[in-house]
Amino acid sequence: MEFPDGKRYNSFAGYYRGRYGERLQKLVVDAGFTCPNRDGTVGRGGCTYCDNAAFHPGYSSPSMPILQQLDEGITFHKVRYRNAGHYLAYFQSFSNTYAPLPVLRERYFKALEHPEVAGIVIGTRPDCADDDKLDFLADITGGRALPGWHRDLASGRINAPIVMLEYGIESCYDATLERINRGHDFQCARLAVEAAAARGLDVGAHFILGLPGETRQMLLDQCSIINELPLTSVKFHQLQYVKGTRMEAEHDAHPEDFLDLNLSDYLDFAIDILERLRPGLYIERIAGEVPPRFVKEARWGLIRNFEVLRMLDARLEERDTCQGRYYSGL
Repeated sequence: MEFPDGKRYNSFAGYYRGRYGERLQKLVVDAGFTCPNRDGTVGRGGCTYCDNAAFHPGYSSPSMPILQQLDEGITFHKVRYRNAGHYLAYFQSFSNTYAPLPVLRERYFKALEHPEVAGIVIGTRPDCADDDKLDFLADITGGRALPGWHRDLASGRINAPIVMLEYGIESCYDATLERINRGHDFQCARLAVEAAAARGLDVGAHFILGLPGETRQMLLDQCSIINELPLTSVKFHQLQYVKGTRMEAEHDAHPEDFLDLNLSDYLDFAIDILERLRPGLYIERIAGEVPPRFVKEARWGLIRNFEVLRMLDARLEERDTCQGRYYSGL
C-alpha cells in the first residue's frame, strides 16, 4: 500500500498537502461556546475526564476577538511550522455548533475573513448538529453561503472555504459513554456522522483510548465499528488524568479499571489498531498532549507529540506493517 509522505499510514497532513498542494495548519479558536452537558440541557459537570483549559493553547481565549486569536496563532505557529501555506480556524473549545444559527454564522464568517485562513474545522458533540446547522455548513463549503470568497492555494484557486466537522465520539460502547457522563449514546453519534457525510461534508471523529472498563480487545473490536462509519478522518488520544476531574478521582479509587499503558506499549497498541482500520481512513492523531501542569504525573515524561509520531514511524518499520494490514473490507 502507498500512503502520503512515504508513511505506513494515511496521514491527514499528507491528505491536505496532496489535495491542496501545501500544508494547512490548524489554529485553535475559542469562540465562547459552552456545552449542553455543562449548562443543564443534557447534564451538569461535563464529561468526567474534561477540563477544557488543558486542551487549548495560550493564544486562544474567548476574551480575545477571533481575528486577533488567529493573528497570534499564526505568529506562534510560524516558528514551528514554517512551511504552512494557509491556515484552518479550528473551533475547538467546548461544543462549537451549540448556538443559534445567526451566532454560528457571525463567528464562522469572522474567521473566514482572515486572508490567510482557507477554511474552518468545527469540533462539536453529535447531539449538537441538527439538520439546519448541517445544511448551513454544506452551504459554506458548497460556495453558496459566501459568494465571492476565494483563496489562492498552491494547487490553484478555491472558491469556497474548506469545512471539516469533527465529532467527539470517544467510545463506541454505550456502557462507557454512560460511565464517563457523556450524555449521548453511540447511535446518536452514528446518525450524526451519517447525516453530515450525506451532505458531502468531511467528517472526523475523536476517540479516547483507555477509558475505564474498556479492555484491549474491546478497543480492537471497536475498529470494525469505526470502519463502517462514513468518516473522512479519525483522531485517537490516550486517556490522560487531568487534575481535579472526576476521572482522576475514579482512577485513584479503581486503577484496576484502566489500561495505563506506558509509551512503548501504547505505540504497539496504536499500531494494532492501525492494522485493523480501512486504508482510506485518514489518521489525524494517535496521541495527544496535555501540559504537565494539568496532570498529576506525565506518565510518558515530557515527550512531545511530534516525537511520538517519529517513534510510531520507526516502530511501523520495525514491525514491517501498515494501516489496513488486517482489514478485510465491509
